Amino acid sequence: MAISHDSNETSYLLPPNTEDWEGHNIPDFVYGQKELVTEGIQWPRNTPSLPDTLPLSRFDSALCTAWRQRMELGLFRYRLGELQTRTLPGAVGFVAQLNVERGVQRRRPQNIRSVRQAFDPEQFNFNKIRPGEVLFHLHREPDLPGVLQQEDILVVINVSPLEWGHVLLVPEPTRGLPQRLLPGALRAGVEAVLLSSHPGFRVGFNSLGGLASVNHLHLHGYYLAHRLPVEGAPSKPLDPGGRLHLLQALPAPGFLFYTSSPGPDLEALISRVCRATDYLTDHEIAHNLFVTRGGPPGKTSSSSALTGVRVILWARKPSFGVKEGEAFNVALCELAGHLPVKMSQDFSSLTEAAALALIRDCLLPPAQAEEVQAALVALTAQEEQ
Repeated sequence: MAISHDSNETSYLLPPNTEDWEGHNIPDFVYGQKELVTEGIQWPRNTPSLPDTLPLSRFDSALCTAWRQRMELGLFRYRLGELQTRTLPGAVGFVAQLNVERGVQRRRPQNIRSVRQAFDPEQFNFNKIRPGEVLFHLHREPDLPGVLQQEDILVVINVSPLEWGHVLLVPEPTRGLPQRLLPGALRAGVEAVLLSSHPGFRVGFNSLGGLASVNHLHLHGYYLAHRLPVEGAPSKPLDPGGRLHLLQALPAPGFLFYTSSPGPDLEALISRVCRATDYLTDHEIAHNLFVTRGGPPGKTSSSSALTGVRVILWARKPSFGVKEGEAFNVALCELAGHLPVKMSQDFSSLTEAAALALIRDCLLPPAQAEEVQAALVALTAQEEQ
């Protein structure tokens, strides 16, 4: 059935009476190719503190308006104010934020034992959330040429937010998909970044063993009003066609995929990334992924223009459960240079060297890292056959 494009009258707000939430029809956010913007989004000279201090896209407006209402209604585990933030002195440019409430209030991670663990309907999953936590369905217009119809994506609040606008993108939750990246989910994540006119709206994925706390397919999306090291970190090509690059700069080496145009190039990138994550999952290798606007591969810099989308993939040691006592846990944000810190004393004393030591402790040993790199290069070469 064709989806009608939502009009300017669409409301993403809950009814004022809580008794009406159960029967509340979840609104659709329908977008087309023209709203996927790759050019003209840049950091302002004076970095804004909140997303709504910049010109909002239709997507930003819908997300921020609905998210703010849910915060005012008390649907989160804590009220998120403006977080204490500091850039750690040093060459990397780590952005550290103090978020004590998330460290205390967030739901305890599930008992994960394998990167390939099956979905368990008895455990917490996104079919069990309260009706008011859902913001909207994210739909792409079905008539884009050469692109498969995208599945239904629920956009829901993360009740223990890292930052402003922290949401989860959940593909067809009733299917009970485990936390294994699929092309439709990644496509929704990349296109959400392109739908936002804020340069700091990022999307990411944690595998099982990569600190995913819920084994039900989901991606994270959130606003962070700060540049991150991975936006312009230099890279070297790993294949002759330049389709796979290796990020060489700190905070951690990772595999870089890049596109500057929606359409066939984006579809090729999605396929390439998911072949890589399939390999990692099949070989029980935990991983994290981060999607951000950024500069092209090569000799770029932290101040490079945001000409396209970077998708960065890190293979890492598996980590099951939360390590207590560390300043932060290493997952998608931290590998990209954003450090949500749990304790005040750690926030004030954290140094670049200490942060790098925690991150390095989660990376694969050199021999295994080289083996993974060779495998991903071989997968990329198979595209030409």
